[in-house]
Amino acid sequence: MPLPSSSPASPIPVAIIGAGPAGLLAAQRLSAAGIAVQVFDAMPTAARKFLLAGRGGLNLTHSEDFAPFLSRYRQASAWLEPLLREFGRDAVRAWAQDLGVETFIGTSARVFPSSMKAAPLLRAWLHRLRQPTAASSVPVVFHMRQRWLGWGDDAKGAGKVLRFATPEGEKTVHAQAVLLALGGASWPRLGSRGDWVGVLRDQGVKVLDLEAANCGFDAAGRAGAGWTERLQELAGQPLKNIVLHWPDAQGKPQERRGECVLTATGLEGSVLYAASGDLREAIKQNGSASLTLNLLPDADTEQILAVLAAPRKGQSLSSVLKKRFKLSALKVALLYELLSPETLQDPAQLAASLQHLPIKLLRTRPVAEAISSAGGVALDALDENLMLRTKAGVFCAGEMLDWEAPTGGYLLTASMATGARAAAGIAAYLQQAR
Repeated sequence: MPLPSSSPASPIPVAIIGAGPAGLLAAQRLSAAGIAVQVFDAMPTAARKFLLAGRGGLNLTHSEDFAPFLSRYRQASAWLEPLLREFGRDAVRAWAQDLGVETFIGTSARVFPSSMKAAPLLRAWLHRLRQPTAASSVPVVFHMRQRWLGWGDDAKGAGKVLRFATPEGEKTVHAQAVLLALGGASWPRLGSRGDWVGVLRDQGVKVLDLEAANCGFDAAGRAGAGWTERLQELAGQPLKNIVLHWPDAQGKPQERRGECVLTATGLEGSVLYAASGDLREAIKQNGSASLTLNLLPDADTEQILAVLAAPRKGQSLSSVLKKRFKLSALKVALLYELLSPETLQDPAQLAASLQHLPIKLLRTRPVAEAISSAGGVALDALDENLMLRTKAGVFCAGEMLDWEAPTGGYLLTASMATGARAAAGIAAYLQQAR
């Protein structure tokens, strides 16, 4: 749709910039309250990252108890707790069911829509927003291919003046209240480019640099540089059934079982994502981060040593590792990449390394490659309703705020929770302004 004609004398009630889950949930809540909402997004269609995230099965939320669920948000846990109590895992499932989409709990305790697909759920959501079922609701109006440029001249103070780049040229919109739900800086081709950081900083808003979260890492081989060409040839293969050990920010030992994938420069995958925040901070502080991999988490240490110390009867070490321990070719290659010849030939040292293989990480992969980003609008720059303390009537929600979480449904749940809180704040702000 073309941009609405709004003037300082008659601003639209609410402008939401960003048609991702946070912005759409806020729009739904405000629409249900009878408040007119217009959503603006730079992309041709809504929620593109939501759709891509569901390509292999849309993980909506997680079914674990609230205490461990909350702990996944690390330093932002205390700040997010009231928001997640208002809109948490049960609310996500109820929201999906209200749209006609049943959910189920998988073997990993993650929650998925029954079809496992994002597209049917998004279609139902957008249809509900455009054609709400409740008599008191107001249809939400969408304006696509509208890239927010920042603030316009608001000398008369008649509302928030928003500048947009559109296919027809630059235009302005006046609004009584604004929700910024612009995402972080991961997957920029889907719309989250992080170019709003400078716009808000110019307005005196405290914004932390956007960094990679749920990301891959570049690793060092035995020589201190990257992987050798021999290991690079195995890029794309999975390291299955491993346990990752690493220290958190307080030095407390952590572990996570799962799998990851070898890349041409290092490692990435779900087991790394759970540790990515701690590993990223360690790299920032120390120049590198250290972790260990248990390649045989179900084996007995003494039995491993006994096998390695026994005569090989003409078999090579690689053959023993593959036949006796069922190690994949990738795991064997990783041992040869990271361990010295002396360690490989010493049964005691090799046995220890099979369950504590040290790996040095040099840097995160670029934020554009990450699943999500850390950093963003500082939490102390917002009031309890997510309104900017330095700009009345302007609210923020979603991934553009300074919090992070691992994959597993935590990202989507918290994004929607911030959208719900911002919607309540906007409704209260408009009520007070009357």
